[in-house]
Order: sequence, then structure tokens, then C-alpha cells
Amino acid sequence: MIKIAKFGGSSVASAEQFKKVKAIVEADPDRCFIVSSAAGKRHSTDNKITDLLLLVNAHIEYHVDCTSLLADIEARFVEIADELGVTWPVAKEFKKFATNIKSFSPEYVVSRGEWFTCQILAEYLGLPFVDAADVMLFHHDGTIDMERTASRIKGVVARSGSFVLPGFYGATVDGAIKLFQRGGGDITGAIVARCLDADLYENWTDVSGFLSADPRIVQNPRAIGRITFDEMRELSYMGASVLQEEAIFPVREANIPIQIKNTNRPEDTGTVIRETADGDVSEHLITGIAGKKDFLAIHVKKAHMSNEVGVISRALNIVERYGVSVEHIPTGVDSFGIVVNASDVKDTVYSIISDIRREIEPDDITMVDRLALVSVVGRNMSRRSGTSGKIFGALGNAGVNIRMITQSSEEISIIVGVDNTDFDRTIGVIYNGFVRDEMVSR
Repeated sequence: MIKIAKFGGSSVASAEQFKKVKAIVEADPDRCFIVSSAAGKRHSTDNKITDLLLLVNAHIEYHVDCTSLLADIEARFVEIADELGVTWPVAKEFKKFATNIKSFSPEYVVSRGEWFTCQILAEYLGLPFVDAADVMLFHHDGTIDMERTASRIKGVVARSGSFVLPGFYGATVDGAIKLFQRGGGDITGAIVARCLDADLYENWTDVSGFLSADPRIVQNPRAIGRITFDEMRELSYMGASVLQEEAIFPVREANIPIQIKNTNRPEDTGTVIRETADGDVSEHLITGIAGKKDFLAIHVKKAHMSNEVGVISRALNIVERYGVSVEHIPTGVDSFGIVVNASDVKDTVYSIISDIRREIEPDDITMVDRLALVSVVGRNMSRRSGTSGKIFGALGNAGVNIRMITQSSEEISIIVGVDNTDFDRTIGVIYNGFVRDEMVSR
């Protein structure tokens, strides 16, 4: 069985965490392909190495001395290596890097967080180190060259049989270091899994998978044992962030399941993400609930709109001109709404409304701000009649005023818009009325 084990920054934040990683790797001989992020936070007030390196770049850009900052970063790596008994010359290599810091590109500087972390980890695990710049290859347009990357990775496996690989970066065809977006270590792991046709992509972090609701709002929410890729995308988009969203695409295309695991609690089952959740005998009605605050809706009303071609299209073109992404478009016979993130239109909303008024000539146009969206996600909701009505009824009985309703085309999510002030209460009512009651009844 081929397993790709990717460890996040919290998993390699200190020597103590490195020891947990080693125990996890040694517990399963199938875990011989390791991808790691840069050392993360050791505690809530600590800094991630990546953030410190970004700060180094800022110092260089504004001609501010970064000597003490580089010394702090070096001390982190040296402390980890010394405590683990690693002999790789961390201090010597870091001094070479620091001495030539101004000659490197900003992306190269940031990538050294993963590079130094994985040099230490490779020796500690007794596995070969492979530089991501040698195997993760980008096209000039910034997209990954999957064909050449797969060839390079398979070549490494043929020679060494195992490796530790830094996440988050690769190189262009001319050898320049290229970063993924933040959270790109997850993407690196997924690409490796795809290239090796892995049986499982393990993503080790500091949480035991997805929870069915935000624990800051709901006390002890139910853990999600199995979830589909579509459900995960819906929940992640609405704020339930455990895995970098882009990381699912390489493995999804190859039908490789992802398992979210907790480095600090490796005995926990975690969450398995796959194309379908066949075999999940629990058949929960609702998989999870997530949401975000601070949306804004522009409501447009125009008589006989359904007889006029292109009204909504013209309105959307106006919004597009201002570079704004549309979240939802609830519609009626003679009306429609355009829901956007309020922060995206804080300087342009009245200009957008003015353009819609001039170009669409509506009978009425209104704006609703301080709107929260709550997404109720569940692959089984479409199989049980009356689910939407029961949710709306429960919210009505709790005195929650629903401002907007929309449902995904695949019928795996129902989204309700409520006032920001009703956000927590909405999630609590839905969770207690459907998820918690279901748990009690079982």
C-alpha cells in the first residue's frame, strides 16, 4: 500500500513535535513518502517560520536591517536539530543563506522554511531528502507541469525508494524557485499522491478531522468520519477550513481518498474524504454546518423581467466590471438578488447600484447589508422529503428571520441568509434540532 503522509507546520513546530512525527512514520511501514511544511507555531503567541521569512523580505524591500530576525529563525532550527541529535550542519548552512540573503528572490527566501525543516526531518527519520525544486516543476504560467513532475518523482522513487520532500514550492523550467499559494504544502502532498497513484493521502495536522460545526459556537460538535469531496468543498468555502481547498483536485481526479489525522492524537480516526461515502452506515442527515458573516445583497425588482432577455446577465456584467465576485444569485419571477462579500464592494457598492439603475432601469433596487450566510451540508438531505421545510420551521420557531434561501444544484447544501446578529443562533438551532437530536435518538 502506498501512503503519502503530509505534515503541517504545527506537526514540526518543535523537537517534541518532530518526535511525534517519527513515531507516526515508524508505526506504519507504508508511510515512506513524507511531505512537510515549514516549522509552525509552538504556542498561540509564537510565529510561523514562513511568516518570519515573509517579514525578512519586507525588511529587505524597505532597506531595514534583518540581522536579528534571521538570528531568531536560525535559533529555532538549531534548537530543534540539537535536541534531536541531528548532525546536519544547520548553523553553517543557515549562515550561508543569511550572508547572501539579498541576492535571492523573495520566493526563494520564503521557501527556505520548508527546506531547512525537511533537511532536519530527513536525517531524523533516516530517509533521503529530495529538494522540491528538483521534482515539482511549474510551467511559466504558474501551473504545475504534471507530466514532468510525475516523471521526476517516479525517478526518485526508483533510485531511493522513499523520501522527505519540502512542500509549498517547486521551480520553473529555468530553475527559479516558485511558490504555491499559502497552504501549498497540502497541494504538494496531493500532487505526490497523484504522481505515485497512492492508495491514501494522509494529511497530518493539529485537529482530528472535520467537525460538524464550529466548536466556538456549538459545544462538543460531532466529528465527521466520512465526507465526500463535494461536501468538503461546500463546508470549506463557508469557513470550515482544515485542508487547503486546491489540494483536493489532484487526488480527486485519480480517486485517491484523503484522511485528515491529528499528529497530537494519532489514535483518533480522523476524517476520510473521498468521491462517494458508500459504506457509511451512519447515514447522517446533515454532514456539517458552516457559515460566514458580512455579506451584502443588492435586490433588483423589474416588472415583466421574465419576458426581457438578458436582464440578470447585464447586471452581472456591471458587477464584473468592478472586479467583484458574486457569491449567490437568488431569483424570482420579477426580481433577483446579487449577493457579494461586503468587503469586496466597500468602496464601489453605490457606483454599482447607480450603474444598475441606469442600465437596467429597475422598478426598485434595495441593499441589505450585515448579512450572514449559513450553509447546511448533507449528501442525504435530498433523499429525505421535507428537510428544507423542517430547517426553516425550526428557525422560525426560534425567532430567526430568514432573509434569503438558496439551494445548490446538486442538492447537497441549503444556504440561508440571516442578520449577522442571528449567525450563532442560527447554527445552534440547526445543530441542536437536527444533529444533536439525531445523536441522542441513536
